Amino acid sequence: MKVTDHIKNAKGETLFSFEIIPPVKGRSIKELYNNIDPLMEFKPPFIDVTTSREEYVYIDRDGLLDKKLTRMRPGTLGICASITHKYNVDTVPHVLCGGFTKEETEYLLVDCHYLGIDNVMALRGDAMKEEKYFEPTQGGHRFASDLVKQVKELNCGNYLHEVIETDNCPDFCIGVAGYPEKHMEAPSLKSDIKRLKEKIALGADYVVTQMFFDNQKYFEFVDAARKAGIEVPIIPGIKPIAVKRHLQLLPQVFRVDIPEDLIDAVENCKTNKEVREVGVEWCIQQSKELKEAGVPVLHYYSMGKSDNIKAIAKEVF
Repeated sequence: MKVTDHIKNAKGETLFSFEIIPPVKGRSIKELYNNIDPLMEFKPPFIDVTTSREEYVYIDRDGLLDKKLTRMRPGTLGICASITHKYNVDTVPHVLCGGFTKEETEYLLVDCHYLGIDNVMALRGDAMKEEKYFEPTQGGHRFASDLVKQVKELNCGNYLHEVIETDNCPDFCIGVAGYPEKHMEAPSLKSDIKRLKEKIALGADYVVTQMFFDNQKYFEFVDAARKAGIEVPIIPGIKPIAVKRHLQLLPQVFRVDIPEDLIDAVENCKTNKEVREVGVEWCIQQSKELKEAGVPVLHYYSMGKSDNIKAIAKEVF
């Protein structure tokens, strides 16, 4: 079922969902199940599964380092199929511009259709670690809007090299990212919302936001988006702080502000266990306020761990 249909069927009730990361090559999927199992009591209608782009590794060849491209976390579609089979829940695979050609994207979308996957999250993706700025893969898309367009075209039977007359076209529900504090590369929030509106016009069906720690920024973002004519559901994405290093890491990587009250509370903690408790409590209050405001879904970035997400959900759902 489409994410938008789940939202419609909820009739105003706030749904619970979360995002997981495929295991590193060589690790068991059982570890992933162990983190999903505790969250199923909150009845998520869908689970997002991230996709990792390629990265360089260096292999020692008799004292010489051989630079090779690899994917450390392959298997997104396999994870989606496994989750659907085990838990009878919809999955949302992330589809990236970075690291994929248009042909590879088409093959991936065809496989999604074969697996009965109704939703995809269309994202540009990050620059490679060796790149200062994002560079598109040769033969790939530069912008998420181009990716949205390709998915929408496929929904109409328009493949890259031919139009196929068929009654078996996919009908993907397309999610895209939104940034309450603007994308790090956008010159302003207004221009960022303009880009978001373009993605909606090209066929995106809903928005999931980047993490934020101040609900007012989400409310202002939604208000600005509505004034710009964006009417699709805007789902807040939330992440609890878990370690002291997050005070530096999250603003650096995701370009988000952390409220002074939260900074003070974390800095007063003597251990990361205390930090985790502060993060959970802050996220509970965030979630309650957002739920009271009638958000369609509360979407949690679990980062492969579920104990803190479960502690939050028990107080909210």
